[in-house]
Amino acid sequence: MEPAPRVVGPAALAVEEAVVETSLRPRHLDEYVGQEQVKRNLGTLLEAARRRGEAADHVLLYGPPGLGKTTLANIVARELGVNIHTTSGPAIERAGDLAAILTNLEERDVLFIDEIHRLNRAVEEILYPAMEDFVIDVMIGRGPSARSLRLSLKPFTVVGATTRAGRVGGPLRDRFGAIYRLEYYDAADLAAIVRRSAAILGVQIEDDAVEVLARRGRGTPRIVNRLLRRVRDHVEVRGEDRISARSAEAAMREMEIDEEGLDSTDRRLLLAIVQKFASGPVGGAALAAVIGEEVETVEDVYEPYLLQLGFLDRTPQGRVATERAREHLRGLGFEVPQPRRSDRADMGLWDGLTSEGGRQDGEP
Repeated sequence: MEPAPRVVGPAALAVEEAVVETSLRPRHLDEYVGQEQVKRNLGTLLEAARRRGEAADHVLLYGPPGLGKTTLANIVARELGVNIHTTSGPAIERAGDLAAILTNLEERDVLFIDEIHRLNRAVEEILYPAMEDFVIDVMIGRGPSARSLRLSLKPFTVVGATTRAGRVGGPLRDRFGAIYRLEYYDAADLAAIVRRSAAILGVQIEDDAVEVLARRGRGTPRIVNRLLRRVRDHVEVRGEDRISARSAEAAMREMEIDEEGLDSTDRRLLLAIVQKFASGPVGGAALAAVIGEEVETVEDVYEPYLLQLGFLDRTPQGRVATERAREHLRGLGFEVPQPRRSDRADMGLWDGLTSEGGRQDGEP
């Protein structure tokens, strides 16, 4: 039996949820909240392409899930006044599939490829000349009679999105003229997103309640919008006419989401490190076995936000729970044993160094 999806997980929960989420997405660049540096650079690129009447340069967007890569891809097409064709790396299984997509693109159209790092090698090689010279080479026939036919394509723009930029091969990455990293959002930007989404949903929400949700949004618009919808459900079922801080806090308690935005799964991971491995270090495989998850799930889903909070450190020896994580668990009433090592791995890089010769305190 599949485990229930996490409310604070980065993935979409269901088709209905995805439909509502789409309705909350900004449609134009000036409506997009946060990522100011990316917005400025992208706005310049799009305005220049509009003025020249050309296809915009290819764009690669990377960063954790839920930060707005798909939204930005749709905004690129809308700002250019062209159509967008959406696919994903795993969906393009054969080179012929990609060739069919490319030959159907109109001039200046946008091709959005989600999870572009998962394209297979044969498909990637078709994409190289298509992105660089707007041509594709098609093999006709087999064996000794086979021959190559070069087809011209109309100029177009590829917008690629990935959560694993390191897995995008160098030859493919080099063909993107603009590469932007999306960062986690701060609480002020998340609060602005909550207010905007509440207005679209027709929900009245008090300022204190906005802060409650923004603080637990894990720096991710997708998650904060999902929390808003769940709190809306909580309020409607209880017959209240607006979301107050009290009702928002009550809904968070029911969903087992604490003040830092951690749910029961996050706490289970931290408790495994603190209680079973004396705060670490512990290897990824051992940790995954203890909590019953795959190593990749631990690395891609659970760890990024815990690292962002400063609750985890990754050392050459393994994961280490920091003193901040230990204090958080202790504040929630969990038993927190002493760490295994007195020289904790979460010690600052320059802690204990003097200004004379870089010696540690107490060294001769």
